[in-house]
Amino acid sequence: QVQLVESGGGLVQAGGSLRLSCQASGSIFSINNMDWYRQAPGQQRELVAATRGPITNYADSVKGRFTASRVNAKNTLYLQMNSLKPENTADYYCQLWGLGDYWGQGSQVTVSS
Repeated sequence: QVQLVESGGGLVQAGGSLRLSCQASGSIFSINNMDWYRQAPGQQRELVAATRGPITNYADSVKGRFTASRVNAKNTLYLQMNSLKPENTADYYCQLWGLGDYWGQGSQVTVSS
């Protein structure tokens, strides 16, 4: 069983950067599928980044600004978010799936104008 604990959210001004971390309690080496979602108030959950092996696809709205990565040796996933905009304000969730389906608890990101 893998548990994911997120950190790194917070309040940032428009144009700023944040890096979300998603720390796994166990080895993630064998779990290849990694996703990041977000959910803004009153809206449906939206897929932000989807990683399948070496390839990551991003939502059009974040392309060129967000980067998803993982360090297996640290059992940690990351979402680097640059040039943040107020419309990026949301709760962000990491997900690992393949051998099981695991979710982080969510990180709140607020971008002020």
